[in-house]
Formats: sequence, C-alpha cells, structure tokens
Amino acid sequence: MRIRVLGILSVLCLAVVFLVTGTILTSASRELTQELQINRAASLNRLAQVAFDASSDGDTARLQRDMDTYSGLYGEGIVVRVQQSMLRSGGLDGDRADVAAALSQARLNVNGTSLAPIEPFGAGSQLMFRPFGSASQVLGAVVLEVDLDAARQKLRERWLLVGAAALALAAVLLLGAARLTGWVLRPVLRLDSAVTELERTGRAGRLPEDGPPELRQLGRSFTAMAGTLTASLDSQRQLIADTSHQLRNPVGALRLRMDLLQLELATARERGAADSVMAELERVEEILDGVLKLAAAEHRSSEDAARPFSGPARPPAQTMDPYPILQGEVERALPAAERAGCRLVLAPPPAPSALVGCHPAELAQMVAELLNNAVKYAPTATVTASLQVDPGTAVVEISDDGPGLSAPDRAAAATRFWRAAQHSAVRGTGLGITIVGELAAANGGRLVLAAVEPHGLAVRLEFPVLPDQRLATDPGARRG
Repeated sequence: MRIRVLGILSVLCLAVVFLVTGTILTSASRELTQELQINRAASLNRLAQVAFDASSDGDTARLQRDMDTYSGLYGEGIVVRVQQSMLRSGGLDGDRADVAAALSQARLNVNGTSLAPIEPFGAGSQLMFRPFGSASQVLGAVVLEVDLDAARQKLRERWLLVGAAALALAAVLLLGAARLTGWVLRPVLRLDSAVTELERTGRAGRLPEDGPPELRQLGRSFTAMAGTLTASLDSQRQLIADTSHQLRNPVGALRLRMDLLQLELATARERGAADSVMAELERVEEILDGVLKLAAAEHRSSEDAARPFSGPARPPAQTMDPYPILQGEVERALPAAERAGCRLVLAPPPAPSALVGCHPAELAQMVAELLNNAVKYAPTATVTASLQVDPGTAVVEISDDGPGLSAPDRAAAATRFWRAAQHSAVRGTGLGITIVGELAAANGGRLVLAAVEPHGLAVRLEFPVLPDQRLATDPGARRG
C-alpha cells in the first residue's frame, strides 16, 4: 500500500515539475527570441534608413562602411539592393536561394522581421528583411542574416539552470511525498498489525497517537475497543479456569463418596456399575485438567504474543538447548510406550546444536503431550523423537509410522475438543494438540502437522534459533 500511494504521489510530483519546467523553458526561449528580434529589427531599420539616403543621393560608400562595420561587430552578413546595384558584407551571397526569395518578397513591399522561436540545440541562422522607399515606390531592400549561436548558448545555460532547479524541486517534492505517505500510512499499517494481533491473540497494544487527526481518533477508538474485547476474553478465560478449578472440589468429594460406596457393594453387578461411574469421573477429571492447562496456555500465549507497537520486542524467557528436554521426556515415556507395544527411538543430537528461547517446563509439557498422543493413537508403531537444526530454525519433531491423519483432519487437529473419527474409541479429551499449539505460540514458535510417507504423522515444534554459538564450541554447555 505504501508503495502504491508513494508511486501515485511521485508521478503527480514529477508531472508538476515537468509542467512547470516546460513552461519556464518555453518562456525563456520566447523571451530570448523577442529580445534578439527587437535588437535586430532596430539594426535593420537603421540600415534601411541609410540605404534610403544612399538611393536618394547616389552615394553608397557610407552605406557600405556601415554594413562592413556591422558585420565586423556581430559577424552577420548583410545584402542591400539599391536600385540596380547589390551591396554585400559579412560573406552573405545575394544569389543564395533564401536571400533571393527574401529580396523578391521585399520587392513586393513585404516585411520579414519576425524570428522563429530559438531552439537550444538547433543549427543555422535566420533571415530578416524589409523594403525601403517612398510611400508609392519600393526603392530597394535590406536582408540581414541573424546569427543565433550566441542566443542558443544563452538559452542552453538557462536550460541547465532550470534543469538543476527542477531536479532540486523534484527531490524536495519526492522527499515530501515520502514523508507525507509515511505520516498518513504509518497509523494505518499499525492499525492493520493491531487488528491481526487482536484476531490471533485476543490482545493488542496501545496505538501511538500520530498521523492526521482522523487517524488519531481512529487509533484511540480501536485501542478502547481492543481493551474492552481483551478484558472480555480475559474474563471468559478466567471464568473457565475458575469454574474448572472449583469443579475439582465437588468432583473430588464425589470420588471419595464413590470410593466409600464401593466398600459397601456386595454383588458383581453393583461393583460393575460403580466402576462405570468411576470411569466417567476420571474422564471428567481429565477434561477439567485439560481445560485448566488450556486456559493457562492461552493466557501465556496472549500475554507473550501481545507486543508494544513502539520499542523492541520482549526478550525470550530463557535461552536453552532443546535436546536435553527431549531426551528426558523420551526416557519418561518409555514405560508407556512398552506397554502400548510402541518402539520409541531418540535420534542423535545435531552437530552443532542450537539455542532457542523457551521455558523448559513448557517445552517438556509440549514434548510429553506429543509423545503421549503418538503412543496412544499409534500403538505398535515406531515413534521417533528428533531435534533438527535448519538455517535459522530449530525443529523438535515427534513422528510415527502409524495410520496418520488426513489433510482435513490435520487442519482441524488444533481445534478444541476435536477428535478424529477413527480414534473415537480411544480415551482422550481433544485438548492436547490445542494446548501444545498455544504453548508453542507463547514461546515464539509454531506447531506444524505433516504427513509421513508412506503413512504416519509428524508433529513439529519450530522455534527461531538464537544467535549464540556457545553450543558449537563448548560441548559441556549442553550438559550444563
């Protein structure tokens, strides 16, 4: 948008500069032409008067001297026809076609004292002529060859001066257009970023008040609206968290009563019914735990994702090597994997490794959730945990060669309480992937689900690599 607006303003500025420059240059050419025309017309009239006097007394010597003097001063040729004689000076030939034509027109009592507009890079000269004589008779004619080189040089100097001024004016206007564009569009771009941030996290920083008054008012209105919306979302999250937390007490009391009731049951049918109730209670507890974890993850994501619109971004909470966390969670998941018949494999660490900005406890929670999902939904499969370092990115990947998910299912996997149709019989809440995605966003990363060929699922946690090379040179840094 900035480029489009700046492009339009630049074109308008350049058009104004070209228009003004063209007008000034045309005026300069016209001014010099008129100045030269007036000057040469005066000389032509004086020569015509001298020629008229010479035709009256028959003495052309003075006329020839004046002609030679003029040609010596200005370097311009003159031809004068007096009666039947032809006088010349400055090397102008009376037999030349244009001179002969001028003399013919003068014989018809026609004046030719106008000059065509001077061009700065033209060549050649122009002729001026006029007849002289009595009121009823043309006695002769004077033809003057006007040298335009000096006028052209002066015009070129003016063009150069005007061109330099035009370039300076264009630079000033373009700079002004750039400043004006930035002044007007900077609040719009900030508002667009704030809307995107509000849509993604439910939070938005306060917009600085700059730009035109209308955009300042729009920024204030948006800030007020974003504050109200954020407060509403925070209230909803807090309500969910408080409700889930408060429900744990009656659910715990209900579990205790069921434990006591089970001691009083005598028949197998009664104990089976009690076991079903206990299973549902455990499911309720699992959902409450998931909701609490999700509320905490969303709170972390919205807090860390909301950045001020002026000033540097928040530094990462902690600089760490992800591989020890990955290694520890794989070791903790081994018993569950063996019970499910899964083969759990930990890929060797990359060399060199990489540092990321992430909370170790939250990374451990994310990895544990992904390993638990892989073991739960891909029994008897081979589950591989690895850390890969690409240019600028560290990727924690949990992949398996199980049945995997279709493309629509992968797109919907991060939705709250979503369960794949083929996994409906497997116990779960549908909150795990959502929690992992929120925690990844809270730590500056992102969650990516991809297919594995020929079958299987790869879940990746991608984090930006921090510019620190300690791990490449200090092997003990990973263990520390």
